[in-house]
Amino acid sequence: MKSIKSLQLQTKMALLIVLLLMFILIIAGTLFNSMLSESIESQIGKRALAVSKTVSSIQKISDAFELENPSIIIQPLVEKIRVQTGAEFIVVGNQDGIRYSHPIQDRIGKHMVGGDNDRALLLGESYVSQAVGTLGPSIRGKVPIVDEDGSVIGIVSVGFLTEDVQVIIQEYKTKVIILIIIVLAIGILGAVSIATNFKNQIFGLEPREIAQLFIEKNAILESIHEGIIAINHEGKITLANQKAYQILALSPSELIVGKQIQQVLPHTKMLEVLETSESHYNDELQIGNYDTIVNRIPIFTNNHISGVVASFRKKTEIDQLSNELSQVQQYTEILRAQTHEYSNKLYTIAGLIQLESHQEALDLIQSETSGYQNLVHFLMKAVPNTLISALILGKYNRAHELKVNFVVHNDSSLKDIPTTIQKEKLVTILGNLLENSFEAVLELPPKDRVVQLFMTDIGHDIIFEVEDSGNGIPKNMEEKIFTKGFSTKRNSNRGYGLHLVEKAVDNLQGYITLSKSNLGGANFTVVVPKAKGETKHE
Repeated sequence: MKSIKSLQLQTKMALLIVLLLMFILIIAGTLFNSMLSESIESQIGKRALAVSKTVSSIQKISDAFELENPSIIIQPLVEKIRVQTGAEFIVVGNQDGIRYSHPIQDRIGKHMVGGDNDRALLLGESYVSQAVGTLGPSIRGKVPIVDEDGSVIGIVSVGFLTEDVQVIIQEYKTKVIILIIIVLAIGILGAVSIATNFKNQIFGLEPREIAQLFIEKNAILESIHEGIIAINHEGKITLANQKAYQILALSPSELIVGKQIQQVLPHTKMLEVLETSESHYNDELQIGNYDTIVNRIPIFTNNHISGVVASFRKKTEIDQLSNELSQVQQYTEILRAQTHEYSNKLYTIAGLIQLESHQEALDLIQSETSGYQNLVHFLMKAVPNTLISALILGKYNRAHELKVNFVVHNDSSLKDIPTTIQKEKLVTILGNLLENSFEAVLELPPKDRVVQLFMTDIGHDIIFEVEDSGNGIPKNMEEKIFTKGFSTKRNSNRGYGLHLVEKAVDNLQGYITLSKSNLGGANFTVVVPKAKGETKHE
């Protein structure tokens, strides 16, 4: 019994809702029809006015006013336009309202009818009016015709009959009524569908289960060691975890959700991802006093980008691992170059011994040993930092392998490197500049291949100067050499070394210059301030 009463109540409620929907739709339909009529009449008026302006601007028509019989030129020209635009009439008249064109040939030369020409002929205005003419009530666009001096010499009147407009309006009204009926039917079916499928849309979850998922999501976000920030399609922050607050040095009580991302991260590239839909991986960004590694990924909803999520963390841990890896790589390069070079030397020594050229063998051993040992002793005194010393030793052996005369200037000194300067950045700068110089001289005969390195930390800056005896950089390429992927060599996978150098120099707030070397090639000079912000660009 209770279920029957419940069903009756539900049926009455459904009927009441349907009646309410019908009432609302009828009211809305009536208002829409009224608005539609006004809109169509307005659009027809604008159309008539636009055609009138087009006709009035035709030079042939204004020129024809100087003829004895202007209608000879004006009538065929205007009739063609009338047929193309679908206007009921296009009438061109003079200052006295005498017609020079009309759809009915016999009415040319007679006065225009309607009494609505004064604003155009006397005041020079363009406007839309409604009046009764010889063809019946019509919506008209009136535009004055002016000569080269700006004086009004005539008028263009383009009209559409009111009865034709009403036919168009009635057609739209019929469509609207049909549409209202269809929408009402769809609305009823949609209401039933929404009621039955609502739970499917939330994956069959109960409210308490949805709340549990929300709690779990927040717990997961807070357990991540990376900062997480998400924005919507308007660039407003929709989510930020506590780690993000820590890295951004924000107070936990400060609410950033709802703010524009530029207010929190002025130099962010999340808006760029929002525009291009392209992900950014392992990008470097300085946030406050921290260098961070950032990943930016677009969020898509129904194949349309609806936001961007960014994850970032400090480079401290990554830098520690990178530091160890860099040293291992440098030592590996030293050993590889040494192995290759000394294998060749051993074969040479063995050959000299077999040829019983013992003195030459001894001389070769002594020269090889003394050159390398001298460099080692020099670096131990002048460059105490093992990471940079290892790099220079590795490049020394690399130069021997390439038959390049690599010279470290005797006055070089690099003893005072502040702890605030990342040594890995210096390794990147120096390693790529030297490798670039080695490649620059390879096309020369071995005796002419010279690369020189000068280092100093005297004063407030650390300075590297690397020059070579190569062919130099052409003037038209000097501004492009630091562009990522650009190279003067034709081989693939080039054009990254100098780009990395520039990026590392910028990160250390220094600068790099290029000049002509005394050796004949290029001379790269890098200046890095010991204290950030002290160096001034020249």
